[in-house]
Amino acid sequence: MTSLADIRSTFLDYFRRQGHEVVDSSPLVPRNDPTLMFTNSGMVQFKNLFTGVETRDYTRATTAQKCVRAGGKHNDLDNVGYTARHLTFFEMMGNFSFGDYFKEAAIPFAWEMVTKELGIPKDRLLVTVFHTDDEAADLWKKVAGLPDDRIIRIPTSDNFWQMGPTGPCGPCTEIFFDHGEKFWGGPPGSPDEDGDRFIEIWNNVFMQYEQFEDGSRRELEAQSIDTGMGLERISSLLQGTNNVFETDLFKAIIEASANASNTSTDEAHITHHRVIADHLRSTSFLIAEGVLPSNEGRGYVLRRIMRRAMRHAHLLGVQDPLMHRLVPALVTQMGAAYPELRERQRAIEETLQAEEVRFRQTLDRGLKLLDEETADFGEGSSLPGETAFKLYDTFGFPLDLTQDALRSRGIEVDTAGFDSAMAEQKARARAAWSGSGETADQTIWFDIADDNESTDFLGYEYEKSEGQILALVTDGAKSATATKGQTVQIVLNQTPFYAESGGQVGDAGTLTTESGAARITDTKKVAGLFIHFAEVTEGEIGKGQGATLEVDHERRSTIRANHSATHLLNEALRVTLGDHVAQRGSLNAPDRLRFDFSHQKALTDEEIATIERDVNAMIRQNSAVSTRIMTPDDARALGAQALFGEKYGDEVRVVSMGEADTGKGPEGRTYSIELCGGTHVTRTGDIGLFALVSETASAAGIRRIEALTGDAARKVLRGRDIALSEVEGLLKTSEDVPARVRALMDERRALQNEVAQLRRQLALSGGPAEGPAAKEINGVKFIAQVMNGVTGKDLPSLIDSMKADLGSGAVLLIADSDGKAAVAAGVTGDLTGTVSAVDLVRAAVAELGGKGGGGRPDMAQGGGKDAANADAAIAAAEKVLEEK
Repeated sequence: MTSLADIRSTFLDYFRRQGHEVVDSSPLVPRNDPTLMFTNSGMVQFKNLFTGVETRDYTRATTAQKCVRAGGKHNDLDNVGYTARHLTFFEMMGNFSFGDYFKEAAIPFAWEMVTKELGIPKDRLLVTVFHTDDEAADLWKKVAGLPDDRIIRIPTSDNFWQMGPTGPCGPCTEIFFDHGEKFWGGPPGSPDEDGDRFIEIWNNVFMQYEQFEDGSRRELEAQSIDTGMGLERISSLLQGTNNVFETDLFKAIIEASANASNTSTDEAHITHHRVIADHLRSTSFLIAEGVLPSNEGRGYVLRRIMRRAMRHAHLLGVQDPLMHRLVPALVTQMGAAYPELRERQRAIEETLQAEEVRFRQTLDRGLKLLDEETADFGEGSSLPGETAFKLYDTFGFPLDLTQDALRSRGIEVDTAGFDSAMAEQKARARAAWSGSGETADQTIWFDIADDNESTDFLGYEYEKSEGQILALVTDGAKSATATKGQTVQIVLNQTPFYAESGGQVGDAGTLTTESGAARITDTKKVAGLFIHFAEVTEGEIGKGQGATLEVDHERRSTIRANHSATHLLNEALRVTLGDHVAQRGSLNAPDRLRFDFSHQKALTDEEIATIERDVNAMIRQNSAVSTRIMTPDDARALGAQALFGEKYGDEVRVVSMGEADTGKGPEGRTYSIELCGGTHVTRTGDIGLFALVSETASAAGIRRIEALTGDAARKVLRGRDIALSEVEGLLKTSEDVPARVRALMDERRALQNEVAQLRRQLALSGGPAEGPAAKEINGVKFIAQVMNGVTGKDLPSLIDSMKADLGSGAVLLIADSDGKAAVAAGVTGDLTGTVSAVDLVRAAVAELGGKGGGGRPDMAQGGGKDAANADAAIAAAEKVLEEK
């Protein structure tokens, strides 16, 4: 028996010997085709090479490509488990030529690979060609010696491949294997071609032409080859079966499923095991690539696959979560070829277990409702769409899960009624929706959200991807295009740009299309849409275009470091100050982080030093930062801290980092566990360095910390070192610098006090006999004087001395300092009931070009811009006394 692993290596080794570059499988989430939800064929990662947009340092390639078909037009989900060949996850073996060889080499490669390397009997094979492709037919005769009756000409599009309405296209040739008369079915092109007797095992696309909008074609200058051979399908053939689930890999996983569920693999149970085995592969590979279950986009498709498998586990009678227990069997079978399974095994197991626990909480109620609604239904009946929608809306049952549950009873679902109920719910939501307040016209965003799916966020795994422009908004209105110089808001079907949320600022970067480019300055989220705020910098961008999106890597890296440092800071505060500490706001920007928290008093120097030390200890630890999806309740039970002001749905991302002997989590060693949807570093060491630069009051009972990380922290600390070195140089010592500085400051204050005292003595020298004479105004003795050589700070003490000499009266002094005026007034205690120093100051200040002035009835101060009006100021004060 030839195992799947042996066939994979045989294929790749053969084409390596033929001068092909062995290229790793590309991710299941395509980065170069925004129209695809998942990679569904081997050529996806080479699309830009075939179109000439991209070049690489090789012209021949071979791959074993991971593929998923479970959403969009390539959706095999409903058939999995009920047919011999349908899978949601499969491997596509391929060899590719980018303008190098063409038919004359591709056909011999195919024939030698199939007949010599894999040893498939020639007399069991036949081929198809496009009906006008005489060149391919002649080559098959020459290379394989096939007679005309085993070279079938197909006149339909089945044997003519097109990338789209325009662009590269060309005829195909396929190799079929004849399983023999014991299986029903006819050869390709016959009325019975859908049977199981003749099975396609090889497809070779000849990219020969370029097609234009008018339907005309011309031959491509660089003609290329795209080959595909399904690994599971060829393995079943080589292992003597026509059923992919009877191959070695699936047998091992099905056996693990049977053992874990304590059930047999007989006819009554085998379909359930097959569904579980296939869905285990697709879900595990998607989770390994960072796709997590959610209610939108790829995460929703993943959830559908997971829950379909979990329902089949339920039908086996399994009461406890099953899927996560089968992951080791999958890793044993495929971990060598795909090491990401081993690397992410724990995350895969935890995600599967959490989803199954969550789903089982609602499954029984949903199935009970379904049984009640269909109790009287016979075969051929139809479940009302409203009921199917209730299952979806209330219990999280996707439509296809309801259909699958009723399949064995021959009951269909009114899909039109389901769609109608869905439309009614959207209409109600639209009527109740009030918008986010982020932009001027919220109706536009709801209109766009109503017409499109929510934006699929790729930024946890990627900083560069492609997306399709769904909408443009300029000047508050929808627009078909935006041209150079215009500011525009852009919505795409998927994006690596993080939208501002949870204290983390939105990403910035670039967007390019075939006709233009834009600089993205910010990203926000409204009604499930990621809105990219941008300025068009080149040409023109248009709705419907494919776009390459690239996040500003350096900016994102510093934001990530600051955000992760915030989590460590939060825990360090709780450890140092106590569990009463709770987050009350944060900012994670590219240049700094800010963290507000509940605490009643300023932090001591010792507390600040401890907090900074603990955060840096976690950074030096360089432990991995992990992310899991959980229910909010499960996350809080684990000890996770929630972000202030955040609203959480049915599931949350739980970010864990650092290890400590008194930590949290199942092992009791995790330092920080928080609910968070932001982006984070891979390891704590990526933060680099943490420097706490300020700690202040933000509000009553709220303290605020500002800090820096990485290079910014290093620069601040280096700046402090430089400043300290300079101070040491000025002091001519490096020992006990703070004490020396304090001594100098004390000496300075003493000298300042001495100077001030001398100025006052000088201003008062000779006493009142040499100073201005007191006037009597309306029964009040009044002294007014403009003084030079003194400051505004000196005036109160001078007034006190003059008030003492007066015994009873009022004093107004104006200090002239470089043309600006400081004013002070004093009134003796016996007169404050009738005369206020505040009134005197305010009258004088108004004449000096100032405003206001204030203080107590016995002493008040103010200032003005123009000391030249001192006489007018004194006269204004005298008028106050006259009118008292």
